[in-house]
Amino acid sequence: MRVFVTGATGWIGSAVVPELIGAGHEVVGLARSDASAAALAAVGAEAHRGSLDDLDSLRVAAGASDGVIHTAFKHDIAFSGDFQGASDADLRTVETLGAALEGSGKPLVVTSGTSLIAPGRLGTEEDEPEVGPRVASENAAVALAGRGVRSSVVRPSPSVHGKGDRGFVPILIGIAREKGVSAYVGDGTNRWPAVHRLDAARLYRLALEQAPAGSRLHAVAEEGVAVRDIARAIGRRLGLPVTSISRGEAGEHFGFLAGLLEADVPASSALTRERVGWQPTQPGLVDDLGEGHYFQKARA
Repeated sequence: MRVFVTGATGWIGSAVVPELIGAGHEVVGLARSDASAAALAAVGAEAHRGSLDDLDSLRVAAGASDGVIHTAFKHDIAFSGDFQGASDADLRTVETLGAALEGSGKPLVVTSGTSLIAPGRLGTEEDEPEVGPRVASENAAVALAGRGVRSSVVRPSPSVHGKGDRGFVPILIGIAREKGVSAYVGDGTNRWPAVHRLDAARLYRLALEQAPAGSRLHAVAEEGVAVRDIARAIGRRLGLPVTSISRGEAGEHFGFLAGLLEADVPASSALTRERVGWQPTQPGLVDDLGEGHYFQKARA
């Protein structure tokens, strides 16, 4: 297939692109800059210059493809506090890509997240999203199945880990270094699902190739890693004490991550494995932390 990938040089997308090329697909990646275009060329992909704000450009690229994988998201404005703006932009993108593929039967794979499911119980692919910035986009993608698009949604775990990660786990490591202690909230038995970046990339390819229309898939290798175990792994590598803090202290200690650090959001991928034959093979989160690459400070 000729596959158009948004977010092609991002954390997940930059793993999806070589996964697709390795399986014999031709990849066209969305590139906002010369640096992104060069990165795509370096791995054998074609660059399509544009951005999520250029809907006409997205429409043209999607229409010229045999399938689309959408991994991009405006994390910069979301993390600055404008979650609604980032969500609205994502919905416009999904609607534009879907309209370009309408009636074709071609695949569209959209990114969401397992954290959208109600906390406190084991979430499954059958659960509809309840809260979070991508609820509208996920629902819109699933609805495209009724408009002749083989749409599917991949829900990555809160922790998509691996070498080069700049997400939640590196932030936790930075907080531990700053505070001089690796902390968790309460008894720390609340759980985060986790998946290695390379395993997640393989699932995106499988979704493109064979996911049923309107399906939701979980990029979950580990149903729930106790946050206490993550804190212990960080403390062990940094040589810092590991301690519990109260919910009342969490906001001051963890900042915007406090809510997620307190949440218990385990998720299953049993149906995903059954539907597309996905089997994770990479190290788990705690083992990945033990390899040491998360603790190597970038050189100036």
